[in-house]
Amino acid sequence: MNQNINLPEFFKNQLNQQYDEQIIEKIIKGYCQKRKTTLRINTLKASIDTILTQFEQLGIAYERVLWSNEAVILKEVQEKQIQTLEMYEKGEIYLQSLSSMLPPIILNPKPSTDILDMTAAPGGKTTQIAALTQNKAHITACERNVIRAKRLKYNIEKQGASSVYVMLADSTKMDDCFAFDTILLDAPCSGSGTLSSQDSHISEKFTIELLEKCQKWQLSLLQKAMNLLKPGQEMVYSTCSILACENEEIVERVLHQTKSEIVPIEFSGMETLPTLPVKLKRYFVHLSK
Repeated sequence: MNQNINLPEFFKNQLNQQYDEQIIEKIIKGYCQKRKTTLRINTLKASIDTILTQFEQLGIAYERVLWSNEAVILKEVQEKQIQTLEMYEKGEIYLQSLSSMLPPIILNPKPSTDILDMTAAPGGKTTQIAALTQNKAHITACERNVIRAKRLKYNIEKQGASSVYVMLADSTKMDDCFAFDTILLDAPCSGSGTLSSQDSHISEKFTIELLEKCQKWQLSLLQKAMNLLKPGQEMVYSTCSILACENEEIVERVLHQTKSEIVPIEFSGMETLPTLPVKLKRYFVHLSK
């Protein structure tokens, strides 16, 4: 294992138990790479062609991806530079990682449906769902933290996501009388998939106590989600962790408790994405480049 990054011993053991040496090296390499600036064009406020034309006029080089028309990778431009642009101030673009754009796309939200985003702040995925449905769905965005809920409301307003209702509440305590056609559970996690070698405090922040706390919270959230989901409907469970104990093991536990099943994930361009091996054969995991 690459020794240039200070990872906690418990995490190294987890990786060694779950992956072979070649995959671990790719993961570590990802931690050491400089991350590109990526964003989503907000089609509630601007057209894709208009924003791309503006980038070209400003001399900002960009790349597109096959799996999303709205996703853009910027070349040699930092987030701080983008934040000075009028299109950013007006909410026409939203700085967002590519991997965080995947859950709403997989969710495939439909107009005229009731959608729950269980842990919504800061609102990137919530506003993406609103854009994908062109504000024609009924979206409930839950956030239990007051400060984070304020940030969520700010982003919703800035992005023009008028179809979103913010509920300041712990979604695990929602009354089971609620019922939703679609649920996104982007669960709080250890963040093991987003670690950076530039962070000298990884061992202090990424602890076994954090991991155990996240697992309990994830299980509670997913159990509640299954109670809130209408029969015969679909939900997406996602994390930014690469550990099985936060992903397929949580899903497997809930599958054994409920009358539910995993369905194949299919969307245009997904074959271009790097993935990690997992136990659940129809379970999709994204590995950032």
